[in-house]
Amino acid sequence: MNRTKIAALFSCTALLSTVIAGCGQGQPSGGAAAGGGDSKTTQENSKAAAPKTLTLLTGSTGTAYPALQAVAAEAEKKLNIKIKFDIKPDGTEGDNLVKTRLATGEMSDILYYNSGSLFQALNPEENFVDLSKEPFVDKLLDSFKSTVSAGGKVFGVPGGSSNVGGIMYNKRVYKELGLSVPKTWAEYIANCDKIKAAGKTAVIGSFKTTWTSQLYVLANHYNVQAQTPNFVADYTANKAKYATTPAALRGFEMTAETYSKGYMNKDFLATTYDGGLKLLAEGTGVHYPMLTHAVDALAMNFPDKIKDIGVFPVPSDNASINGFTVWMPNGLYINKKSKNIDAAKQFLDFLISPEGMKVYMSKSKANGPYVIKGINVPDDAYDAIKEMQPYFDAGKTAPALEFVSPVKGPNLESILIEVGTGQKSPVDGANDYDKDVKKQAQQLNLKGW
Repeated sequence: MNRTKIAALFSCTALLSTVIAGCGQGQPSGGAAAGGGDSKTTQENSKAAAPKTLTLLTGSTGTAYPALQAVAAEAEKKLNIKIKFDIKPDGTEGDNLVKTRLATGEMSDILYYNSGSLFQALNPEENFVDLSKEPFVDKLLDSFKSTVSAGGKVFGVPGGSSNVGGIMYNKRVYKELGLSVPKTWAEYIANCDKIKAAGKTAVIGSFKTTWTSQLYVLANHYNVQAQTPNFVADYTANKAKYATTPAALRGFEMTAETYSKGYMNKDFLATTYDGGLKLLAEGTGVHYPMLTHAVDALAMNFPDKIKDIGVFPVPSDNASINGFTVWMPNGLYINKKSKNIDAAKQFLDFLISPEGMKVYMSKSKANGPYVIKGINVPDDAYDAIKEMQPYFDAGKTAPALEFVSPVKGPNLESILIEVGTGQKSPVDGANDYDKDVKKQAQQLNLKGW
């Protein structure tokens, strides 16, 4: 940061105008000249001390907006940089607005937007400032940098915490039944058998909310990447398939096995996501393949049960391969056409500093560990979130496939409902999804498709 330089500038300004002002103040009083000093000089010095104003385009849903507002207020005091927020709509309308603003040269100085494939669709090298050589980029975990990079250059810093996919579980029931967190799929199945024998639902199904059918496949990606390191590149280039890559096919097989062994609640086709969370909180259901953004909902709806909830990775078949698939936070990117690039860099540097992140966390609770080195989840974080930290510290994480490849078909959830109800075999389901992604890849004009 340039805090020292700015403080020195203020000191110099104060001396020149003989204004009696403290060195630490961000903006001196306009008419406080001592001894009847020259008014013209005072006006010039006030103008020099005026905050640099940056615009920041962001959505307003969720806790990111108030958290960024809090950081902005602190940055104005510390850096003399003022942030003016520009609010965009959510969803497709917001995506279209971002693309229009970039195309017309009307983009804000800073954009808060998705990382991963949606970011890649914005032509990063053409539209955003390369941050690769900035010292603060060294603070970022490689797993995050890969989701905001293009052409070997890094373009963004994270806004908020990560969110992982895994198996949420009821720790109270685990303790009652004498179970340990499984390190392999075989151990997970053994736990499910014991839970079922105890008269409880071993695996919660909530297929009424159709997207929840996908978690075994999506959250298994860490295992795929660990066993088949070239899968992302080969998959994107149409050289690898789910149906013919054993590690990738496992997610479909896991979905089928959970059903065939009768582990799910009998009404899983009529159970919603909210219903699934209720089963988990009450301990009626013990495992729930899910994204950890669910922790917030559990804390809100079942505050007296939140300490009973934990999370572990989707186990592979090898105990030495154990890690989380991570849904990365959104990024903040600097508009290449901005007239305030240096000030924008200072703001991003402050945002991801320990001081900036402390302010951010005061308004936005973590849904997963942070992707900034040295920034750990706070002591008051949910227990389930704390359980993830060792995996991040050990580098046992990988971004979800959608963050590192633009290839994603629209029908995965419906295909997995068929696999998860015994209507379709795992191989047939994987084959169908391979066909589904082909259509999407061709629409994106990707090479090799």
